[in-house]
Amino acid sequence: MPAPPQHIGIVACSAEGAALCYRTLCTEAPQLLGPYAHPEVSLHGQSFALYDACITRDDWAGVAELMLDSARKLAATGARFLICPDNTIHQAFRFFQGRSPLPWLHIAEVVAAEAVERGFRKLGLTGTRWLVASEVYPEKLAARGLAWVRPAEADRLECSRIIMEELVNGHFLPEGVRTFQEVIGRLKGAGCDAVVLGCTEIPLIISDANSPLPTLDSTRLLARAAIRRAIAGG
Repeated sequence: MPAPPQHIGIVACSAEGAALCYRTLCTEAPQLLGPYAHPEVSLHGQSFALYDACITRDDWAGVAELMLDSARKLAATGARFLICPDNTIHQAFRFFQGRSPLPWLHIAEVVAAEAVERGFRKLGLTGTRWLVASEVYPEKLAARGLAWVRPAEADRLECSRIIMEELVNGHFLPEGVRTFQEVIGRLKGAGCDAVVLGCTEIPLIISDANSPLPTLDSTRLLARAAIRRAIAGG
C-alpha cells in the first residue's frame, strides 16, 4: 500500500486567497487520489490587520515573524511542508531563512516553472503595488531565463487599490475586471506573451476566458504543486 500523502500546512494571509487555495487542494486532488480524497490540510491565519499594518509601514521583518508563528503552529499539527497563498508577503522569506521549522514551496518558483513548461518567454506582472515593485518574481523568473514587464506606475496603484479595497473583501466589481483587462492589454502591447496573476485574489476575476493574455494563476498553480509534493513525499 502506498504511503499516505504528506500533510500540507497553509500559512494564510487574506481570507479570499487562502480559501481559493484550500478549495483547489480539496477539489483537484481527487483526480490523482480518487473520489473525495485529498491530503490532510491544516490552515493557520493571523489577523489580516496585523499583516496589513506591517506591510504598509514596510516592516517585512514583522511580516516574517507573523509567518514564522503560523509555521510553528502548523508544524505542531503535523504538517510536513508549508505553502503561503499570498504573493506579497513572500518578500519576507529572506527574514526567516534558516529559522523555519518546515520547508516551503515558493509561489514564484512554481509560477516560473509553469511558464517554462508552457513555453512562455516574457511575462507581465500584476499584483499589489508592493509585490510588483519587489524582486519576488524577477528573481525567480531570471533564474529560469525569463523576461518580465512591470505595469506603469498608475496601473500598479489602481490594481493595488482594487485588490486591497475590493478583492480581499470579496467584492468583485465589473469596473475592477475592466481595469485588469486594460492593464493586461497594455502588457500585451509591451511584448508579453503571458501574465502572472501575482495576487492570489486576481484569479477570482481574471482567467484565460477574459484575459487578453494567457494567465499564470499563482493560487491554483501553488495548490497543484502542493498536491504533487504531498503525493511524492520527501
